[in-house]
Amino acid sequence: MNKHFIKQLAFLQLFLFAALSSFSQESKITQQLDSIMDKYKAVGMAVAVVKGEDVIYSNAFGLKDIDQQLKLTTKDIFRIASISKSFSATAIMQLVEQGKISLADDFGNLIGFKVRNPKFPNKVITLKMILSHTSSINDSKGYFSLDSINPEKNPNWEKCYNNYEPGKGYQYCNLNFNMVGAVVEKISNERFDNYIKNHILNPLGLYGGYCIDSLTSNLFSTLYEYNAAAKKFNASPAAYNPRTEELKQYVNGYSTPLFSPTGGMKISAIDLAKYMTMHLNKGTYKGVQIITKKSAKTMQKPISKEENYGLAIETNNQIIEGVALTGHTGSAYGLYSAMFFNPKDKFGIVVIVNGCLPAFRKGTHEILIQTINSLYSNLIVNQN
Repeated sequence: MNKHFIKQLAFLQLFLFAALSSFSQESKITQQLDSIMDKYKAVGMAVAVVKGEDVIYSNAFGLKDIDQQLKLTTKDIFRIASISKSFSATAIMQLVEQGKISLADDFGNLIGFKVRNPKFPNKVITLKMILSHTSSINDSKGYFSLDSINPEKNPNWEKCYNNYEPGKGYQYCNLNFNMVGAVVEKISNERFDNYIKNHILNPLGLYGGYCIDSLTSNLFSTLYEYNAAAKKFNASPAAYNPRTEELKQYVNGYSTPLFSPTGGMKISAIDLAKYMTMHLNKGTYKGVQIITKKSAKTMQKPISKEENYGLAIETNNQIIEGVALTGHTGSAYGLYSAMFFNPKDKFGIVVIVNGCLPAFRKGTHEILIQTINSLYSNLIVNQN
């Protein structure tokens, strides 16, 4: 047996060992995630894991459509709910960097109508307060139209404000970010969906967006809400409701809630993971800078210490024991989503579920917590 043959045999053995190890690890992950999905009767789930600048694992499980029995794939897109807020905040930071606006600006001057808590009329509500949910504004009058808080349109506008001084308290508020989207339009002179596509998605090479009519409909993952009384899942068609007629009368800087800057981004788990990697690496992905390192740090720094919430990005110390995660969750129309990363160890995890049994722990759905822990223990801890 010559030396060359022995070397080839040794190489083949190493290759087979690595391949078997990889197969064994992937099989283990699949079994764990299948078990988690079964526990919560999940319809479908897409996941992506990032290390450094690379997606090291992605997969899709279950169905994208129950009636048609279509299997979910990694290319399919979801309306990701409140993770969308970070796209709106990223757009604002770009405009701040250009010197067009400041986080300290009076928000009323930016939006074009009075934004003042009537109980504290002399206290300026700043753009920063709006972005960090410390504005004292609430969703009690709705958030799919700016009329709800505009004193010229709604005689009950005062009910949109809480009893505490702006900047001195925290309440999560969807209206805040639909107003933020309108400011993006007013300052940039671009329709909100186009701004996000032109200045964030396209530079990063990502497929997605806020305008349903601009996306391939057969990629939409159907979202399902669970009816406990009937013990069945019902599709939520409103999640992808086109606004074709409303867009014909669109008013730039005011009709913006049609796109739901607060929750309307549609994107796949893999592309969301790439966007997340930009934030993980302080504003840059694969050599493309979307925001500066300073802006990224500003977004990630908690404003509300009690809630650990920055500018559309929060710090969560309760998902993985002993590990601080930075990112956001989302829930709407039966969907549950999570986008979290760890800047210190340079990893990130995205999980999106298009329907499952409701089960929450400390404000986060159990299926997200357990899936993130499984992916972390198998793909991050084992690599270190």
